[in-house]
Amino acid sequence: MDSPRAALVLGHGAGGGIESPDLLGATKAARSGGLTVALVEQPYRVAERRSPAPASELDAAWTAIISLLREGPLSGLPMLTGGRSLGARVACRTAAETRSVAILCLAFPLHPPGRPEKSRLAELDAVKIPTLVVQGESDPFGRPPEGPNRAVIPIPGTHSLGSSTAVAAAVSDWLATIASRSSGRPRPGLGHTTL
Repeated sequence: MDSPRAALVLGHGAGGGIESPDLLGATKAARSGGLTVALVEQPYRVAERRSPAPASELDAAWTAIISLLREGPLSGLPMLTGGRSLGARVACRTAAETRSVAILCLAFPLHPPGRPEKSRLAELDAVKIPTLVVQGESDPFGRPPEGPNRAVIPIPGTHSLGSSTAVAAAVSDWLATIASRSSGRPRPGLGHTTL
């Protein structure tokens, strides 16, 4: 893409990588809407470790990556951040520090399966910028409620959100609306970034 309106930076879930169908669906929707996309792998995945690092390390790595992208290939572009599951949590916790203009959450894990008392709603509620949550209708991790700056779109499926087409359809209009509010200077498109 020669002149993107904004950038979308997405992180992966705890057990998978950047090739998950929901991330690919969001990527397709973003590119169709005039955004450039960076899919980012956390250092523990790059090192081929199976278990995620502690939250503080994930958040520090994410903010460092966003800073590098903001100073380099995505310079001057308004930046939306997000991800699937664990990646969505990281984006929410770091929204202010990364100066995101909006957050896209795919399969936000509201609570561990069967443990609604262990709610992570505070991580979503702390986000004060526009947020979209796309959640499987049968997600055992729960479904967050809508909020003042938060829309929630249920789609068929579980936590895996297996349909890239359903995800693309769910996020297209929202991404276009957010991107149209911004006015970044054009930069070349970016596909897959591993830092």
